[in-house]
Amino acid sequence: MTQTNYRGSCLCGALEYEITGETERFYHCHCQRCRKATGTGHASNLFIKADKVNWLKGEQYLVEYKVPEAERFTNCFCKQCGSRMPRFVPQLSMVMLPAGSLDIEPEEKPQIHIFWGSRASWSCEAGELPVADEYPTNK
Repeated sequence: MTQTNYRGSCLCGALEYEITGETERFYHCHCQRCRKATGTGHASNLFIKADKVNWLKGEQYLVEYKVPEAERFTNCFCKQCGSRMPRFVPQLSMVMLPAGSLDIEPEEKPQIHIFWGSRASWSCEAGELPVADEYPTNK
């Protein structure tokens, strides 16, 4: 994969970021935590091989909530508008980037629907993408 520069922001514009790295994964996650965090049928997340998020503006508006019993689920968001924001995931040595926070559409396309067994019955269909009931083997 090639190195890419990703730029994004929150809904209210208080937070702006830039990430430089290589896209490792692009998943639609249907787990209950992602559904609750987004208020939708799934979260669409890119995983970028990068060691940090460069906050260009408003880092003081960033809030993180770590689910106590979760191995690695943390919701990172703007405290003004609630938009999900990227965060560094130390267990993976990657940045998890909510695709909806990007200011332009990424060239990469989703690769798989994960936690399909947890999918809400009213959520989208898989289409041509493969599905997995948990993390893929390359997690």
